[in-house]
Parts: sequence; C-alpha cells; structure tokens
Amino acid sequence: MASKVSVWSCVFVFSLAVAISTGEDGYKEYVLTLDHSNFTETVTKHDFIVVEFYAPWCGHCQNLAPEYEKAASILSSSDHQIVLAKVNADENVNQAISEKFEVQGFPTIKILRKGGTSVSEYKGPHDADGIVEYLKKLTGPASAELKSADDATSFIGDNKVVIVGVFPQFSGEEFENFFALADKLRSDYEFAHTLDAKHLPRGESSVSGPLVRLFKPFDELFVDSKDFDVDALEKFIEESGAPIVTVFDDEPSNHPYIVKYFGSPLDKAMLFLNFSDLDASQRALQYYGLKEDQAPLLFIETTGGKKEYKEDRVPPFIKSEPIPEANEEPVKVVVADSLDDLVTKSGKNVLLEFYAPWCGHCQKLAPILEEIAVSYQSDADVLIAKLDATANDVPSDTYDVEGFPTVYLRSASGKLVQYEGDRTKQDIIDFIEKNRDEVAQQEPAKDEL
Repeated sequence: MASKVSVWSCVFVFSLAVAISTGEDGYKEYVLTLDHSNFTETVTKHDFIVVEFYAPWCGHCQNLAPEYEKAASILSSSDHQIVLAKVNADENVNQAISEKFEVQGFPTIKILRKGGTSVSEYKGPHDADGIVEYLKKLTGPASAELKSADDATSFIGDNKVVIVGVFPQFSGEEFENFFALADKLRSDYEFAHTLDAKHLPRGESSVSGPLVRLFKPFDELFVDSKDFDVDALEKFIEESGAPIVTVFDDEPSNHPYIVKYFGSPLDKAMLFLNFSDLDASQRALQYYGLKEDQAPLLFIETTGGKKEYKEDRVPPFIKSEPIPEANEEPVKVVVADSLDDLVTKSGKNVLLEFYAPWCGHCQKLAPILEEIAVSYQSDADVLIAKLDATANDVPSDTYDVEGFPTVYLRSASGKLVQYEGDRTKQDIIDFIEKNRDEVAQQEPAKDEL
C-alpha cells in the first residue's frame, strides 16, 4: 500500500478553515491528525475544534472512527466553523497532552473553544448525524428565545433538564450573567429566555422576573432562583439538576440522571424490589454484591462509603472477589477482603496495581510487573501485587483511583506513594528502591535456662 503524504492546506468555505490530509490515492481525511508537534499550533488557530483522544486497540474508538470522519466531512461543507481532530493518546510522545486534558479512558472527546482557552466535555451521540447536529447546536446562540407557548412546550419537553430565564427586558446585569453561564454550561444543559412567564408550562405564570426557572422530569418538576451571581447560579443549576429520587432503568433519557444520582456526595437509599424484569438493575445488584432473591431490600450507602443492608440475610458490606486459595504467581492477587492482610499489615514494601481487565494500558503493564516480581522473588521485604478495581471495592479514603492502571507503593512503615513515572521495568524498580523501607529482622528467640 502506498504511504500517505500529509499535505496541510486551508480550504475556506464560507470563512471556514478546514485542514485536509490528502493521500496519493486522492482520499481526503477531514479529521485532522494531531500530536505533540502540532497540537498547540493547530488548536490556537481555531475558534471551535473538537479533539478525540483515542487508542488504536480500543474497540469503541474503532467503531467511532468512520462516524467521526463522516461527521467531519459533512461539517467541512457547512457554514458552521467546526473542525474535528484526533490524537493517539496511546503514544508516549502524546502523554503530556493526554494528562493536560485528563484523559482517563477511550475515546475521550473534548471541545476546545477560543483557541483552546475554553475546554468542555463532549457529551453527544457517536453517530455521524448525531455528532453533526449536537455540534451545530453548540455553535449557535447559547440561549434560545421563547416567543410563544408552543415554543416553550417544544423546548422544555418531558424528559430533560432545561433552564429558562424570565426577564422584563433582554438587557442588564442579570441577563448578561445568565448568558455568560449559558455559554459556559451549554455542553451540559439547554438554556432559553423569555419576556413572558405565561408561555411556560409549569409554575407561577404571573412573574415578570428577573428569575431563573429550572425544569426537570423528576422530584418537584421545577424550581426557581433569583440569585444572578454567576457562581451562585451555577451551583443552583448543578444541585437542582441532580435527582433526589430516580428510577434505575435502561431508559436512555434517564441515564444522565442516574449518573448524577450516583455521583452525588449525599447519603443514598436504594430500594430493590421484586420486579418481573430485573435486567435493568443487574449491574447495580452485581456492584453491591446482591442477589435477585434478596429483594425486596432497602440498601443504604453513607457519604463515608459504608454500606448497610436492611434485611435479615446480610452479605459482606465490601464488594470483594473470593480470596484465592492458591496465590503462588510472582504478582500476588489481592482482593478487597485480603487487602489489609496482604498490604496494610504485611510489614513489607508492597507495590500495588489497581487495574481493569479490559484496560489496554493494564494489559501492556502486566508482563512488566511480572518481570519486576520475578526479580524481587529473593527479596522477602518486597511484594508485587494487583487488585481488579472493577471486581473489588477500593478504599477511596486511602487510594485515589480515577483511571487505570493506578500504582501505589506502600512501604513497610506505612508510607503511601503513588507512582507517576514511565511504565518501564527499570523506572518502576528505581521507584521501589527509592521509597522502600528496610525491614528490621527479628532476632531468633533464645531458650531460657
């Protein structure tokens, strides 16, 4: 196959600059390929650029690739100044870029505005048409004007969170603050404004504002605020837009609210019932170590992470795989129920990896850790271990695991240090040697005379 020669050019279509890579076969790639050498220069040239961070081995990335390219092709011939780009985050030379944008899984898609000075998460569809429509909405006005009851009914709907500002006139500090926040949060919420509250379907219709009314498909259905301080208004939206009560099901429109519910710092009560169809709740049952025949069951999780079961048959409150009967491999298997004994109380220097079986980075690190473990087999003071963080609870008050793999060294004296270096055998060994403690050898007991 003939190798492709990248040719950077600017094609202006209604003032839209689109860089295209053209191969010898004439195929045009509308998605820009970025790396450490051209990332900053390219991003600063564009007012609105979408960047996908991907890994070649990632199945989701492979499925997204043709849709992403098709969307870029469609957008290249539109009036909207939107450019799509991609970065291979699996390459070490691009690691600094990935860390800057907090890439912890694949694909991660970021929306960069105003030369990269404003960054937000892409939360739209992954099909070409859905990508195009979602991004077009983000380039229009941050808030839509509602001029009639029909406008309001169509905009608000029955299954989403929307924010509507009611104003006596479209000017003044309150209106400007509302628009500024709408522009900031437009990736997460839909905003609208109106001069007449009578157009709105719920709540008091005689108010003239200024006020902000948040509509939602749960709890009290709507809530108002008259505080137009930008920070206070953002806090109001974030708190009011999270459900106090929701249903755990497979309905796509309900998924964002389930995520918000589980992401809330508040204590949670979950009622598991004997439904005829339990498919939707299987993941929750498995996560908390519950079984279908235990329902009905009221489950309480406190902010400290403690789980309590209000039921006669009480399973362990920690989600844990069974403790291995045989654990003779060089890299020792740790589960939640053996974490204290093998790591905390072992009196050894323990290098512990938190991993996910599906994680490509973890798969690459596995043989390296095994080599390291073999090299330390004659050193009784050092233990190399791993814990499947998808099958075991991780003590969040001790270990900060936000991505995979996450590696810590717990020294013999209890000092905890996270490893953030390169994933090479020598670098990890150097890290162990730098942070390990010498373990005092006990004197053999003497027989009393």
